[in-house]
Amino acid sequence: MSEKYQLVQLKNGTYSVRSVADAETFHPVIGPVAEAEALYIRQLSLLDRIAKTREGFTVWDVGLGAAANPLTLIAAVSHLPAHLKIVSFDHTREPLRFALTHREPLGYVAGFYDPLTELTNSNHVAFRTPGGLSIDWELYVADFPSFLRTEQVVSLPRPDAIFYDAYSPQKNPAMWTLEVFTNLFRLLSPARPCAMPTYSRSTMLRVTLLLAGFFVGVGHATGEKEETTIAANTPCLLDQPLDRNWLERVRRSRSAEPLHSPDYLQAPLQAESWERLLEHAQFR
Repeated sequence: MSEKYQLVQLKNGTYSVRSVADAETFHPVIGPVAEAEALYIRQLSLLDRIAKTREGFTVWDVGLGAAANPLTLIAAVSHLPAHLKIVSFDHTREPLRFALTHREPLGYVAGFYDPLTELTNSNHVAFRTPGGLSIDWELYVADFPSFLRTEQVVSLPRPDAIFYDAYSPQKNPAMWTLEVFTNLFRLLSPARPCAMPTYSRSTMLRVTLLLAGFFVGVGHATGEKEETTIAANTPCLLDQPLDRNWLERVRRSRSAEPLHSPDYLQAPLQAESWERLLEHAQFR
């Protein structure tokens, strides 16, 4: 056991990591691998998309944590003769170090001990799987909202997919503000279709993503959640876009206005936000 992190066994028997200080368990319902497969890999059709790419495929991994999402992706596509670029972000390496010391019960870490150790120590690792997949993985240890405002972020390769796995808005509101998602959207390349699933289905989040510039749809179910949310810079990546019927529910919601500061506050939609929603290309 660590003073800051604990190994916990979930109801289905799999293990995950819990942050004691934040009182948050990573992937708490169905476990790290199953959630990554459902929320990101299958929903984004990553096997097909990575197999078809000729110039390499880039994933931004926001909220590296104990590395379950990127490692599950690498394992799933390890047989492909392709190039995968991963850019991970987190404010600390501690969950990663904890996962390395508990690699056997966590399972998904066991086959990647050496590259994960190198990533932890040097913030970069490049390696190849026996199946032919070439991986180039960078880690940026920083406050993500602040990093999005730096000149350094402009030099990063533009993503084809984003894994957005920050702590919940109630626990970490700074990661869910309108400013964060607006700055993130501005970094996407119109020439590279990019989708970003996340585990929340809240009206507040969906309004925030729309006002930031994204097209937004209903995401796949994971565990006990009947639906999640998926955002993209093009509507062609959405199977079930939100429609004008959803807009009517927004008007009635008591928790729809985006977070304009890193303080969690629930409020009905403001008139200005409503007008901006109506002007969004998704509803015209």
